[in-house]
Amino acid sequence: MTEQGRRPSLHLVERDIAPPDCKICPHRDSVLAAGRCVPGDICLPAHSGRQIDRFLRVNPEYAEACLTDPFWERRAIAVRYVALERVAELAHDADEVVRRAVAIRLPLEQLAMLCNDPDREVRITVAARLPVEQLERMMNDEDYLVRQHVAERLPHGRLPRMAHDPDREVRKAVARRLPAFALKRMAADTEAEVRRIVAARVFPDDAIDLLRDPDWLVRLEAARIAPVDAIAELIDDPEPDVQALVRGRLENFLKQDESS
Repeated sequence: MTEQGRRPSLHLVERDIAPPDCKICPHRDSVLAAGRCVPGDICLPAHSGRQIDRFLRVNPEYAEACLTDPFWERRAIAVRYVALERVAELAHDADEVVRRAVAIRLPLEQLAMLCNDPDREVRITVAARLPVEQLERMMNDEDYLVRQHVAERLPHGRLPRMAHDPDREVRKAVARRLPAFALKRMAADTEAEVRRIVAARVFPDDAIDLLRDPDWLVRLEAARIAPVDAIAELIDDPEPDVQALVRGRLENFLKQDESS
């Protein structure tokens, strides 16, 4: 605040001067004189994000005046320093970088206003922060990375609805989080990478169905946890690693049986 109790105004020089000329800066006798800015390092008129950020970190009272600045980077950085109740004012800013900054700081109860933002990075940030009880509204987002973030946070009870997502990475995220009893529904997934995750996490009896999978890594994972009496069929598997695992498990089982 100024001495008169008013918020400080920017008085920025709109011309792109590099570096800005402190001799014509209206703040030279106030901010500069007080040592709260440093030419070439801590400077608001500069067209340098780092200098602007350093300035507002030292002088956050100027951030509010930057919310309407014509330079997008000043607006985006100002969002970090203004009071929370002012952040929503830029939720529909024309620049996506500004809206991304808004998505990072916006109070959780207001985040839903950005669920349909045209920029995927904004929506990814929203999906990473949105209260879990509201995540369902983003399950069908057009971008797979947004849906992947949803799958990584969605409550377990709602995850099965994403088990058949069209994107492999989303289904992998689902397979990593579904409880073991619910994984069998994904054992026939079209992608081997998904089935490998399933094979490593299902219940032993459910792993039996994956012992004949065409992908040897799936068979390997299934052979690790399937009941011993079910894996004997893989003792001559064409893949040496699968053979070695199966033979090792069978030998250990026989040794334990003999010692008992």
